[in-house]
Amino acid sequence: MKNHISRRVANTPPSGIRKFFDIAATMDNVISLGIGEPDFVTPDPILEAGRASLARGETAYTSNSGTIKLRTALSKHLHKLYGVQYDPEDEIIVTVGVSEALYLAMTAVLDPGDEVIIPEPCFVSYAPEVSFAGGVPVMVPTHVEHQCEVTAEGMEAAVSPQTKAIHLGYPNNPTGAVMSRERMAQIAAVAEQHDLLIISDEIYDQLVYGVEHTCVPSLPGMRDRTILLGGFSKNYAMTGWRIGYACANPDLLGAMRKVHQYTIMSAPTTAQAAAVVALEEGGDHVARMVAEYDRRRRLLFNGLNTLGLDCFEPKGAFYTFPSIARSGMSSDKFAWTLLEEEEVAVVPGEAFGAGGDGFVRACYATSYEKIEEALNRLERFMRRHG
Repeated sequence: MKNHISRRVANTPPSGIRKFFDIAATMDNVISLGIGEPDFVTPDPILEAGRASLARGETAYTSNSGTIKLRTALSKHLHKLYGVQYDPEDEIIVTVGVSEALYLAMTAVLDPGDEVIIPEPCFVSYAPEVSFAGGVPVMVPTHVEHQCEVTAEGMEAAVSPQTKAIHLGYPNNPTGAVMSRERMAQIAAVAEQHDLLIISDEIYDQLVYGVEHTCVPSLPGMRDRTILLGGFSKNYAMTGWRIGYACANPDLLGAMRKVHQYTIMSAPTTAQAAAVVALEEGGDHVARMVAEYDRRRRLLFNGLNTLGLDCFEPKGAFYTFPSIARSGMSSDKFAWTLLEEEEVAVVPGEAFGAGGDGFVRACYATSYEKIEEALNRLERFMRRHG
């Protein structure tokens, strides 16, 4: 029987995150610093909104674009936070998580051979989604001496006649990096000079510590050049609800809606009702979660550096990205050995691109007490291997 699998799918490796998560889930005593999922339950008012929606019998499809109530709430929310305004009628679409929003963006704008510039280390799905859409990912390394902020010079050097877009993901997974407004404006200038789109994944926008998040379309001249991706999974502890969104000018949004119509129909109805309440009533809950993440962040960041696992201070999301150079191991070997010997799960940095080898991702979306115990186990591990 001949091979029926497409080359672009066959040539894409499985997710390096999922492999470690699946193995760790089978272990009784494991402490997972691996999966990037809030350990909080969705706040009560949001849960109640979902229950109430079901009780009202709201179990049918919504509009392809999502309920107008949610789109209107999103428009108000983004204007309040960042001063950027989108028309709920034709510039916002509700998606099945940010993952679908990313798929829609890439599928809607890329022709075969179009290049997308992506800073790395980056989330594992960025390059594969470009490839699945027929495009060519062009990876640009970031460096710890720059706090893993991509530079305009690096982006400029990667531009070619085939470049269609720049894809950004800040606050960053896996490094916890946050782009300064000055550096983000410099990237915007590169996009404007070369007439490029920016696809900006801002799923962690409210999870920042002591700094301000820069929303890309709020920069001068960037609103109509940017596809803004966002969602509820991280900020509101709603990963299982699968609810995200994309915002763009009517032409871009219309093309994305066309793909969405033929692929998904509409995002989960119950989740859309809950998301409205998240936007309208979730602010205090988000603030409490951010304060707790910050407490954990400082514990893990300081603890890792004390153990010789050097890392810069992460200012966003809920990840640290320590160097494991002192161990003498590759990142893959370090993660496997740590899991086997001390039952602590981290993700090898190489899962996030070529720039990640020599690092691991350690997530602090778990309890303070578990992070303390993980550091105790890491101390034993580093005495043997560091």
